[in-house]
Amino acid sequence: MSPAILGVSAGAGFGAALGILLGMLWPVVQVMGFAGGIAAAVLALTIARLLGRGSAVVLVLAGTVVSTLFQSFISITRYLANPEDTLPSITFWLMGGLGRVRTGDLLVPTIIMLSCLLILYLMRWQVTVMAAGDDEARTLGVNRALAWTVVIGTATLMTATAVSLAGIVGWVGLVMPHLARFLVGPSFDRLLPTATLMGAGFLLAVDDIARSATSMELPLGILTSLVGAPFFVFLLSRARKQWL
Repeated sequence: MSPAILGVSAGAGFGAALGILLGMLWPVVQVMGFAGGIAAAVLALTIARLLGRGSAVVLVLAGTVVSTLFQSFISITRYLANPEDTLPSITFWLMGGLGRVRTGDLLVPTIIMLSCLLILYLMRWQVTVMAAGDDEARTLGVNRALAWTVVIGTATLMTATAVSLAGIVGWVGLVMPHLARFLVGPSFDRLLPTATLMGAGFLLAVDDIARSATSMELPLGILTSLVGAPFFVFLLSRARKQWL
């Protein structure tokens, strides 16, 4: 499941769009985007906890509701924005891109990303066991509630950080982990580094195409969606035998 399903991307998008609408400096826009992503995830998890008591289905539905809510907030900011300058800035940022990212912007996000990856890698055994099923996890003494809280929390931090820097770049976090699973199997100690490197490589490759394909820089999120959506359908067709 992509962390964007929890509404993190939409929440971060609203936070950044609001910052652009208010004329904030770019570092403040990034902070507002990060805060919006965290707020969306907390809201989705709270709804799921109150109504679903840990149900994964309710969590996905809550994330869908929260994502739709924040997409509505984004639409409001775009409606209120000045069509001469502010609206194009909001629209282009929401399409995703690395054009505004500078070396000085990467220090804090790098620390957050590496810390989250380290936490996830330290929990590789618990995640692998949970993937086998709830009964197996309980039998082997895994605290499922605690483990899922840590996993979802770290994934949320990483997603909010990435979106606050580059805008909403879809499909990377959904397609690459599935492809990595096909290549190295479900064991999380191999799956995590493989998916991380493949996701980064895919993003850089698409960014090169976005910058060089035409005389103008294409929005990164558009290209990742054009590549990711049909490729994900292909992955689903390969995996359908596991569900029949």
